[in-house]
Amino acid sequence: MRGKISLAALFLIVFFHALPCWSQDKVKLRVSSATKTLGYGPLWVASKMGFFERQNLDVDLVVIRASDVGIQALAGGSLEIAGSAADAPIAAVEKGLDLVMIGGIINGLTQSIVAAKKFKTYADLRGATFGAISLTSGVTFALRQVMKVKGLEYPKDYKLLVIGGSPQTFAALTAGQIDAAALSLPLNYAAEELGYNEIGRFVDVIPNYQLAALSLKRPWGEKNRPVVVRFMKAMAQTMRWMYQNKEAAVDFLSKEMKLKREHARRGWEFYTATRMWHPDGDLNIEGLQVVAQIFWEQTQAKGPGAHATKYTDQSYLREALKEVQGR
Repeated sequence: MRGKISLAALFLIVFFHALPCWSQDKVKLRVSSATKTLGYGPLWVASKMGFFERQNLDVDLVVIRASDVGIQALAGGSLEIAGSAADAPIAAVEKGLDLVMIGGIINGLTQSIVAAKKFKTYADLRGATFGAISLTSGVTFALRQVMKVKGLEYPKDYKLLVIGGSPQTFAALTAGQIDAAALSLPLNYAAEELGYNEIGRFVDVIPNYQLAALSLKRPWGEKNRPVVVRFMKAMAQTMRWMYQNKEAAVDFLSKEMKLKREHARRGWEFYTATRMWHPDGDLNIEGLQVVAQIFWEQTQAKGPGAHATKYTDQSYLREALKEVQGR
C-alpha cells in the first residue's frame, strides 16, 4: 500500500511540475536596458522570443540611457529591475540605497577605443574629444580607468561629450562630431571597415570586469521572491538558448540590433567563446571585485573598500537553476 501511495505521490509531483507557468498569476514588470546593443541582446531575446512570457511575466523593456539614470529610476520606483553598468548600483549602495545585483548581462569588457584616422596611439589622443554615454558611469567608468593606465587623465588630457551609447557615438564618430569613442563589439568592426583606427581594446588593460548586471531593490526582491525567481529562470533559459542556437540567435540579433549578419555572427562567437554572456546568466564575482576596487580608487574613499558580495544576491538565480535543471 505504501508503495502505491509513493508512486501516486510521485506521479502528482511530476505532473504538476510539468504544468506550464500559466497557473501562476501574470505579473507586469518594468525592466530597463542601459542601451540597445548586442551585449544587452539577452534582454531583448528574453522579451521578444517569449522567454518572459513562458514564465507568465509581462515585461515592459525600456531603454534608459546612462546607467546612473537607470539606477535612479529603480530607486525611485519607476522600475522593478534595472539592466545597467555594474558601477552604478555600487555607487548607489555606497550612498545608502538598499540595492543588489542578481545576475549578469555582460561579464567583461568588449569595447575598443576607435578614433579618426589621424590618431594612431593612446598618446595621440591627448586633447581629443570622446563621445560618451555618461560622464562617470557605465562604459565611461571603464574608459577613464583605461586612459588613466595609459597615462591620460580626465579632464586634463581629453574631453568627454555626452552623446549616448555605442550606436549614437558610432554615428557621431562617422559624422566627424567627435575624435574618438569606446565602441562596443561589433560596432568596432563597422568602424574599422570605414577606415577608423582601433587604438586599443579595454580587455587588454582590464582583463577581468563585470560590465553590466541586473539590479533590484532588496526589500522588493524579498517581498516578491517567486516573481524574481521566475525572471531569473527566464534569463537562464534565454542564455542557454542563445548558446545552443547559434544561427537563430545571430538572425535575431542581426535584425533586432540592425547589424550586418556577419558582424552579429562575429559578435555572437566572441561573447560565447569568452563567456562575456554567462551560460546561466550569473555574475562574474571576480570581475565585480575589480569594478568595486576601481570605484573606491576613483572616489578616493577611505579604507580598502567592500567585497563584491556586499552588492550581490545570487540566491534568486540558484533557486531558478534548480527548477531549470530539475525539468
